[in-house]
Amino acid sequence: MDGRILRTGSPLLAGRARPWAGAVLACCAVLVAVLGVLVAHQATAGWFDRAVDSPVIAWAGGHRGLALGVAYAGTLIPAGLVTAVIVAGCLLAGRLTGAVLAVAAVPVAAGLVEGLLKPLIHRTYRGDLVYPSGHTTAVFALATVLTVLLLIPPARESAPRALRVLRVLIPAAAAVLACLVAVAVTGLRWHYFTDTVAGAAVGIATVLALALILDLPAVRRLLGAAGGRPATGRQRPAQSPGQRSAARH
Repeated sequence: MDGRILRTGSPLLAGRARPWAGAVLACCAVLVAVLGVLVAHQATAGWFDRAVDSPVIAWAGGHRGLALGVAYAGTLIPAGLVTAVIVAGCLLAGRLTGAVLAVAAVPVAAGLVEGLLKPLIHRTYRGDLVYPSGHTTAVFALATVLTVLLLIPPARESAPRALRVLRVLIPAAAAVLACLVAVAVTGLRWHYFTDTVAGAAVGIATVLALALILDLPAVRRLLGAAGGRPATGRQRPAQSPGQRSAARH
């Protein structure tokens, strides 16, 4: 980093965004829990999933190549590449907490899905555990990271118009792609619709929870120390013994 100091930067969820983030996090957690209870140990679609899935599956039957291409966005390699770009941008901007958020988002969300929720709910589709959708979890986690980093807090009015537009367009495009991935994995019969809803909720909730944790004063102090926050500012010129004596009086 050419000897430069990495700083934690401004809080990820400053001001009025924090209570809203907590409320969205709670709603996502309740949604995942309620759906999980309703679909636990199912091996077939319920009436709601059948109603939603059928037209999507019919569409994907005639556009399988397109559906596979869109679904690929939720796999490890694309998610890793996007994460690397976000981390690089955060480090160049001196936002260490943003870089940590980006690095942790997909692994933590995927760990919750694969290590806890899928075995616990044990909903299957063609013999595979499917609740929540891991593809959808990953893309919604990344979309939420971009939203937190670019839209919260909003861009200053003094910022160039093109920059302010990009700060809105990038998270919006990521959200649209995440929704398309949910449609694709449903059409390919990898997941039921409710699997993708739960995956989106897990991805969003995980990022918001991480952001709230990273904004804790103790965590920010720890990251500041790890990033090499300077302990001194401008050094004062050396004082003569007479000046020091006068200063004491």
